[in-house]
Amino acid sequence: MHYYRYYFDIHIIWWFLWIIFIICLFAVSYNLSFRKTKKDSPLDILKKRFSEGEISKEAYEEAKKILTPDK
Repeated sequence: MHYYRYYFDIHIIWWFLWIIFIICLFAVSYNLSFRKTKKDSPLDILKKRFSEGEISKEAYEEAKKILTPDK
């Protein structure tokens, strides 16, 4: 009878390990999907440089005309 109790304890431990493994697997894949950084477009970089005062309004307007497609 005591063999049954030993088997039952090991069985629970294996289920616990499998559940932990599956949770870790999903947690790692979920976390990695949000680690991909968004690459800024040239227009975003231009806007950032203008807002930080690195370039003048004239330089911003000229570069914006070059970067935006004609509509």
